[in-house]
Amino acid sequence: MLSPGLGPSERVDEICGADLHYWVYRDELAAGARTVLMVHGLRGTHHGLELIAEALPGRRVVIPDLPGFGDSGPLAGRRHDVDGYAHAVVALIERLGGRTRPVVLLGHSFGSVVAARVASSAPELVHRLVLVNPIATPALRGPRVVMSGLTSAYYALGAALPARLGRSWLSSKWLVLAASRAMTRTRDEGLRRFIDESHLRYFSRFHSPAILAETFQASVKSTVADYADALSTPTLLIAGETDEIAPTAGQYELAARLAAAELVVIPKVGHLVHYEAPSRAAGEIQRFLGVS
Repeated sequence: MLSPGLGPSERVDEICGADLHYWVYRDELAAGARTVLMVHGLRGTHHGLELIAEALPGRRVVIPDLPGFGDSGPLAGRRHDVDGYAHAVVALIERLGGRTRPVVLLGHSFGSVVAARVASSAPELVHRLVLVNPIATPALRGPRVVMSGLTSAYYALGAALPARLGRSWLSSKWLVLAASRAMTRTRDEGLRRFIDESHLRYFSRFHSPAILAETFQASVKSTVADYADALSTPTLLIAGETDEIAPTAGQYELAARLAAAELVVIPKVGHLVHYEAPSRAAGEIQRFLGVS
């Protein structure tokens, strides 16, 4: 829950044919503070990154709902994949004045892949890059292949069913809770309830089963490593020690490939750094950014 007074303002612009909704935190700092633009992961909305935004005093933060998720409409004439989302993020950065003053770009999970795509293709728009629980290794290879195959079947069935049945299947309370609890590491019962409630409230705010399935396929076929050789932007990687979706072995390999990267591993946390350790993550981000 946000502290009283953070007061994000909601805005909506037509970007890439979509009514893109985004939230601006501490807009009063616009004249003097560099904008931090945050990109959420698969099935997320801007709400998931609010705790990190709250823990960044002195920073103007902008968080959109990606096209097809939350309050944002779908893209027009583009696929909901890494390139499609990256195109929308570039357009938003330009709308925010990024050609004049490049932004700090942060991506969580699948959002890390989108952010890496943006930074590799338009480095002039990105001052610093922050990747939280970055996807460094393909989900369809290695030790996670069986679980990834089952998850792929789950999304494929949701897209194949009639729209109403497909949405019910993909939004099943028990399946959402199972995913939530599989990713949660904290033993704090209050925090566990908060995470479960957040996933139940926001995890199923997708435009259609077809768009969700399209995005899921992009999320398991693409990684930050696909863009590593083209990334020259100073980059902070924030990993969870027990993350099974983005294992730390891949994070060390990714950090070694990047031209200017620093890796921070947060202990006793998995894929939900933004929920379980937002203050620690924000502290590392503040240190990394310094006065920039």
